[in-house]
Amino acid sequence: MSPKPNAPASRETPDTTGPGGAGLVNWDLAARTAANLAPAGPDLDGREISAAVDNLRHMADRSVPHVHDITRLEAARDLRDSEVLIVDRASWAKANTQSFQVMMDPILAALAAKQADKHAGSKPANAAVSGTVTGAQLGAVLAFLSSKVLGQYDPFAAMDPARPHGLPGGRLLLVAPNIITVERELGVDPSDFRLWVCLHEQTHRVQFAAAPWLRHHMLDQIEKLGGLLVGDSDKLGERLVQAVKQLGPKPRGAGPDAGPAGRGGLLDLLQDPEEQAALSHVTAVMSLLEGHANVVMDAVDASIVPTVKTIRQRFNTRGRDRSTLDKFIRRLMGLDAKMRQYTDGAKFVREVVRLTSMDGFNNVWASAEHLPTEQEIHAPALWVERMGL
Repeated sequence: MSPKPNAPASRETPDTTGPGGAGLVNWDLAARTAANLAPAGPDLDGREISAAVDNLRHMADRSVPHVHDITRLEAARDLRDSEVLIVDRASWAKANTQSFQVMMDPILAALAAKQADKHAGSKPANAAVSGTVTGAQLGAVLAFLSSKVLGQYDPFAAMDPARPHGLPGGRLLLVAPNIITVERELGVDPSDFRLWVCLHEQTHRVQFAAAPWLRHHMLDQIEKLGGLLVGDSDKLGERLVQAVKQLGPKPRGAGPDAGPAGRGGLLDLLQDPEEQAALSHVTAVMSLLEGHANVVMDAVDASIVPTVKTIRQRFNTRGRDRSTLDKFIRRLMGLDAKMRQYTDGAKFVREVVRLTSMDGFNNVWASAEHLPTEQEIHAPALWVERMGL
């Protein structure tokens, strides 16, 4: 009998100890629900699993010097700030419940206190019921995403008090079942495709190593946005699920299957100018990070990845073959519109480099004040002028 399809992660499953449990959000239930609902991955025997894990780790290491050469960021010269994990779909989902818990715990603690004052004397079982419903909802969303994501850098892992370790950075997750599935679907060279994927994800790791203040800044902004969105416990499930859809890790490979104009998803819930401003800032930062990583990938030529031209062509047309149901879910969740923003981020990076240089662009990592606004993402010359470049 072949091992479980998700077995490539069995050697490097993230630690999942921590608070969790019943409450306003049952994070453990979310992880279990995602694991139960996630589609099965490719069927691999033990030898194939071991070879895939070893090769992915090798490609992750091999990609770092190339990221250094392309980005000119010194943080990539000796990148030892964070861990690299080869995971399965269930472990990816569990890792994301941990990351969301770090982001949401301060918000949920304030909301719990507010709820306690509002419902003084009511049965505590109400909170457990609410947490069960919300956890199941989040688990269903993560189950869908778990089969789409090829890799992800989680900058908040080191901030989880339940995961003490000596590394100051986060963790890079490479989702082996999804990478193997896509490389087989595309019929491309596995080692070349894995290196290509690692180049993108390692760029995110380098970004946060070059700007160690960035994870705290993003957490502050997301906490601010989350506080505005959650409002009260009666709307917690709907708003938190929407926030996960918008702020959570994105699937790769939207290609030409772009969604309708506008941000979609979370934006539909926002009416207050302060809420919109908070989302605008988070959107600009995410667009910058993804756009920069895409520019790095586009700078890769055949001297780095021999079959890169074939990989790009087949990967970029992959979206045309999605099922009607898959396309419907993506539009419902606002994911296609989100991918459009990452294209805008890549245009920003390319234009700034054209107007100045890669070193000029790298001023963006100096401080939070150097981050572009959403307006500047669409008009890079404004950022160049503001930076005095």
